[in-house]
Amino acid sequence: MIPLLVLWARIDQRHANATSLVAIIPIAIAAVPIYYFQKGTPQVDFRLALFLVIGSVVGAYIGARALKLIPERPLRYVVAAVMVLVGVRQILIP
Repeated sequence: MIPLLVLWARIDQRHANATSLVAIIPIAIAAVPIYYFQKGTPQVDFRLALFLVIGSVVGAYIGARALKLIPERPLRYVVAAVMVLVGVRQILIP
């Protein structure tokens, strides 16, 4: 989502990062009932999800604070490098 916001919507990197994080909230809320209330066994482990939520909130807070300190250009390079590394990993270790 971030590359699309930067390249197509012409949003700066900082706003694209923040916007993509905010967009995840309603997507996740809409998905919970679908995965939890389907026929058969629920596919949501709320105990594990609690730890993920706590880690995500702490990480988002720290990341948002750090984002203010990083200039635009290096931030763009770091995001691109992480995406390339993840892509290479997906190809080599599926």
